[in-house]
Amino acid sequence: MTSPTAPEPEPERDGEPEQGSEPEQITVLIADDQPLVRRGLSLILLSDPAIRVVGEVGDGEQAVESALELRPDVVLMDIRMPVLDGVRATERLTAVLPRCRVLALSTFDMDEHVVGALRAGAAGFLPKDVSPEELVAALRTVHRGEAVVAPRLLTRLLATFVTPAPASQPPTADLAGLTPREVDVLRLIAAGLDNTEIAQRMEIGVQTVKNHATGIFAKLGVRDRAQAVIAAYESGLVRAGQGNGAGQGNGAGQGNGSRH
Repeated sequence: MTSPTAPEPEPERDGEPEQGSEPEQITVLIADDQPLVRRGLSLILLSDPAIRVVGEVGDGEQAVESALELRPDVVLMDIRMPVLDGVRATERLTAVLPRCRVLALSTFDMDEHVVGALRAGAAGFLPKDVSPEELVAALRTVHRGEAVVAPRLLTRLLATFVTPAPASQPPTADLAGLTPREVDVLRLIAAGLDNTEIAQRMEIGVQTVKNHATGIFAKLGVRDRAQAVIAAYESGLVRAGQGNGAGQGNGAGQGNGSRH
């Protein structure tokens, strides 16, 4: 099979169903090497009539094969699996099925492989000890095209596992291509603000924020906000422990998720 080209970044979407329309059913593939975990996740999701589990597999290779056959909306992907781990499986899946969202799972909230999964194209990450309500909410969020990583957790992960560029190093070519306004938006994205909060902070419209975000993603060659935040940290544009807001500082622990 020839290696497919990387998908172009998708534009920001509101993701809200039209008034009067029925909620779209979300199809889910579960990939985890522990049968008991797979069954538990499946039972949780079966309790929601808007979610349909279309398959369960035990390793990353099976996850890719089954996703190509079943075309699920979301794959719940354990990061640490035999045969093909979740990071490499995510990389392959997002290349061949760019519309399929991957929600990475790990037993550990501070797992070095989480950053790798987000770089590979995962739309979010959850530790396995989240509540059933949090799991269902996260599935709905990634299905809408948004990213799910709690800003506080993402900041801790990046501070631990990402080596930022030296302060004396000039911006990379990708960051150098951003306009000053896009740099401000990226800093606020890295601070965990959603579109509405960024619009209020910068005193611009929400659609303008979305347009800036779409331009940032294209220039950085990233898929969503989680990847954009990683790029911001790797470039040294923002650093752990800083109040990375434009204008007034804003801690990176605000909000419930890194929204796309």
